[in-house]
Amino acid sequence: MQVNLGLYFLSETVGTGMLILLGCGVVANAVLAKTKGNAGGFLMVNWGWGLAVFAGVLASAYSGAQLNPAVSLGLLIAGKIMFAQFAIAVAGQLVGAIIGAVLCWLAYKQHFDDEPDPAAKLGVFSTGPAIRSYGWNLVTEVIATFVLVFVIFAFADYGDIQIGTPGGLGPLTAVPVALLVVGIGASLGGPTGYAINPARDLGPRIAHAILPIKGKGSSDWSYAWVPVVGPLIGGALAALLAPVLLNLMRFAA
Repeated sequence: MQVNLGLYFLSETVGTGMLILLGCGVVANAVLAKTKGNAGGFLMVNWGWGLAVFAGVLASAYSGAQLNPAVSLGLLIAGKIMFAQFAIAVAGQLVGAIIGAVLCWLAYKQHFDDEPDPAAKLGVFSTGPAIRSYGWNLVTEVIATFVLVFVIFAFADYGDIQIGTPGGLGPLTAVPVALLVVGIGASLGGPTGYAINPARDLGPRIAHAILPIKGKGSSDWSYAWVPVVGPLIGGALAALLAPVLLNLMRFAA
């Protein structure tokens, strides 16, 4: 099928916008003052992000629901997409992430105004480490994103007749991806808040910097490189190792 790059961009923009609106929205609900979900806890945030991924995937079928530059990079390295598709997808993801973050701010405007803690406001938009150590924070993001992209590649093998597993999930393919994100958050999200997606962190951080948020404080640009570089490294490593490891298991079967 010939790819319409305009529709490709729109697909990634809409899907990532949905992802960020709902993902940042659950954080806002959990941490901002006077919300119905205040103090909902980290597990609520994990599930909210997982369901946000589910919605984003369903909203971006035309482009393959990448929603993440680390996933797009992995697909590029694996030869699944062309460079033009990669560039258009990443541009759409960043634009969608900014739009989604702005919509989240509009939805919670009064609660942002009533929240006295600048760190809580920034936490709605972007990730931050529990213990600031750039090197170790980077390692966490590399590992968590490796898991994400490696397992996404493994999904492609699920349903391969050669290894005798069932496939054909159709739109419900979004379910295992959503559950994977919940699992990564619950297991590996503690040290850094698990960005595992450069657009997820950078787009909303840009929105935080430019929006007229009352008492917002710093956008913490000194940390911003970690949730960009770490996921890209993790995605690239997964793309390089997944074909080797998955093929070894296929041939052994």
